[in-house]
Amino acid sequence: MLAVSTHEYVVDGVARVTEMNIDTPGTLAVRFYYIEPLTTNSPLGIGQATLDKVQELTTQAEGRVSSGDAVWEKVVKNYPTTTHAHTVEYRLQSKDQLMSLFNSAEQAFRLNQNTEIQVP
Repeated sequence: MLAVSTHEYVVDGVARVTEMNIDTPGTLAVRFYYIEPLTTNSPLGIGQATLDKVQELTTQAEGRVSSGDAVWEKVVKNYPTTTHAHTVEYRLQSKDQLMSLFNSAEQAFRLNQNTEIQVP
């Protein structure tokens, strides 16, 4: 491990992504994501009409997705803008899972010790 980091960003004004990155000495980088929809309490000032429209479009899109997973829960790529070669990506079910993983990786990196974490 060469570096461990975490940060948050908003995608298209409708979802907040918390991302953790692990940089390796090889050719691969590893990313873990937790994605959540923005709420009406968002400091970005997104109105309820916008959120309602997003929910409507999401519901329509879910009907076209065979896996049954909600579209907003997926990491969506916009080729070539957000496509990264040599990147392995995982989406986690909760921010707590992501932060537990980050704390474990950060401790291993900082203390140069092996750690183990199991995410349910």
